[in-house]
Amino acid sequence: MINHFCKVPLWECNDRLVRVAQGQEPADTVIRHAKLVSVTTREILDDADIAIASGRVAYIGFDGHTAEHCIGPDTKVIDAHGLYAAPGLVDTHIHIESSMVGPSEYARGVVPHGTTAIYADPHEVANVTGLEGVKAMWTDAARTPLKIMLTTPSCVPAVQGVEDTGASIDAAQVAETMTWPETCGLGEMMNFPGILSGEKNALAEVSETLKADKPITGHYVAPDDDRGLNAYIAAGVTSCHESSTFQDVLAKLRMGMYVQLRQGSAWLNLPGYLPELVKSGVDTSHCMLCTDDSHPHTIVSDGHMDRVLREAVSLGLDPVTALQMCTINAATYFGVGLDMGSITPGKCADIVLFEDLKDFRARDVIIDGDLVAQDGKALFEVTPFSWPDFMTHTMNIGLDVTPDTFRIPVDKPEGTCKVRAIGIAAGDTLTRDVTATVPVRDGSLAADPAHDVLKACVFDRHHGAAGTHAFGFVTGFGIHGALAQTVSHDAHNLLVMGDNDADMALAAQTLASCGGGEVAVMDGKVLALVELPVCGLMSDKPVEVVSAEVDQVEKAWKTMGCNLPSPFMTMGVMSLACVPFLRLTNRGYVNCVTFKMEPLVLE
Repeated sequence: MINHFCKVPLWECNDRLVRVAQGQEPADTVIRHAKLVSVTTREILDDADIAIASGRVAYIGFDGHTAEHCIGPDTKVIDAHGLYAAPGLVDTHIHIESSMVGPSEYARGVVPHGTTAIYADPHEVANVTGLEGVKAMWTDAARTPLKIMLTTPSCVPAVQGVEDTGASIDAAQVAETMTWPETCGLGEMMNFPGILSGEKNALAEVSETLKADKPITGHYVAPDDDRGLNAYIAAGVTSCHESSTFQDVLAKLRMGMYVQLRQGSAWLNLPGYLPELVKSGVDTSHCMLCTDDSHPHTIVSDGHMDRVLREAVSLGLDPVTALQMCTINAATYFGVGLDMGSITPGKCADIVLFEDLKDFRARDVIIDGDLVAQDGKALFEVTPFSWPDFMTHTMNIGLDVTPDTFRIPVDKPEGTCKVRAIGIAAGDTLTRDVTATVPVRDGSLAADPAHDVLKACVFDRHHGAAGTHAFGFVTGFGIHGALAQTVSHDAHNLLVMGDNDADMALAAQTLASCGGGEVAVMDGKVLALVELPVCGLMSDKPVEVVSAEVDQVEKAWKTMGCNLPSPFMTMGVMSLACVPFLRLTNRGYVNCVTFKMEPLVLE
């Protein structure tokens, strides 16, 4: 696959690299006396030199060999004594929209942490505004040095027939995107039921990607790791980030899949399987690292792929092996290993100088030979992006929300009623289908905050008066008040949750008026608000500002009684109709094993 993400193609500069390597022409930059992390041999080469020309590595010197012969009067020399030179970090599966900022601000946030490339699946924006919204995102992305590579959204909507989205993508559109230079593969094929049942469009999307000789990334969460997993992989899906146990990871590895080991803001999967993976001694060349979803507060306060590396090493993974998982393994999987993934002659000079291999604090970050970040600060600036109008006017609920909107009538005036509820757990995308007993007051179902049973509602925000909304209940958040957000995977409809109708109405009204976002309300007062006017998913403010706003929302959650990590992210997947076991969409409850609708009332 031709890599369009390097400053200069190798065929245009190989003659110069030959001369620089032999000392016949000076290098642009020489890094001296580094501890070179060799991901090709899983070792550290002490006192190594690296010569860079035309944005690529021309020479590496070790075992007593130096790059002194590559230094000319105008060569920039970087003293890396005591520092570790590692390949630039790659996130193999990320949704930029979860950072609540656009691609350029996202780049400014993550590059100082050593991230030099990402494989982004923009299915959040695609579910709201389709491929036109994706094109706008990549126009913004092109303004930064970060290599932002597109994996075309495969599931817009995630599952057919259970929710209403703002747009859809079919196999013909996928085929079109495979001709775009920024496209490097197919985004997570969440519709594994469609693959297993032979659904025509799902298989056609995979086939169009295979015709383009690009990888298909996966999303397999079914309990069947025998026939179902075999069939899914046989269709052409070659990687998966949805594993919750070591047994999941091992089954996929044994069948030839690349497994993306995930540690995001809310989906904290590494502790669940990495220690067993390390102990097993299984070969990890088919293992990669990813974040999937990272909140702005996580990026600004804790980091990005450097944060994932810290966690992996703390769980017992060898640091160089961990680095392989987000460098050479990633480049090999995505077919760009000839250009990226290692610090070796001919490769793009995407290099991070770390202070150590425990905290992974980046002193210098280099992309295509250019110093782009230093000491935690980006050396590039981005002006605010001018988003098109169709992406900034996406709130179309079609009704005036009042407390009475949240009334759920039943055929009894008072007493109690058994209902189906979504049970959530901290740090996991999986939910449970549980039975709850809730009060009946004046012929309507009510929340039961004393037993942590909250009322929930999902409004179609894309189709105005023609849209629908549906009710459910949820347990596990433990809050008093109400919360609402338009970040509700994957249709990104308006999701409202709370223990009283008045606060729920105020939360919904607040987001309807500001164009979308996240809001926390308690006792008739807005405690915190993050306005996300771009598709109801992203802010037009700097990432640091959005991080501070999210911090206030998270503090509000705690004030309201919730102690979950990144609770808005956990709330946001209550509508994710492709992950077991029970979800709520604007059409009602979805059984995400049978993919049939389920009733709310159980008696």
